[in-house]
Amino acid sequence: MKTKLLALLLLAGSSMFAGTRVFFGIGFGGYGPGYYAPPPPPPPVVSYAAPVAPGPGYAWVPGYYYPAGPRYYWRAGYWAPRPYPRAYWVGPRYYGHRYYPGYWGR
Repeated sequence: MKTKLLALLLLAGSSMFAGTRVFFGIGFGGYGPGYYAPPPPPPPVVSYAAPVAPGPGYAWVPGYYYPAGPRYYWRAGYWAPRPYPRAYWVGPRYYGHRYYPGYWGR
């Protein structure tokens, strides 16, 4: 009897913290549904050349802005090992009110 009462109290107590969540969205304008971030600021003027590569098989990734919450943060350029031979870095871009992250191309 005690175990049944304990199980009932446990279930009743845990369901007390579970809330009902209902979400719906209504889009206005020509962009369709979704979150549209403002464009990133212009990149800072950098007057230095890329440093010497740390070794063969590395590619220079130039600096770029990336979104983190409601803001953009600057990521300085860096050398990155290529994930496969002859891979090239396609930088992130902002197009059509959307941010597209960078990726390695073939």
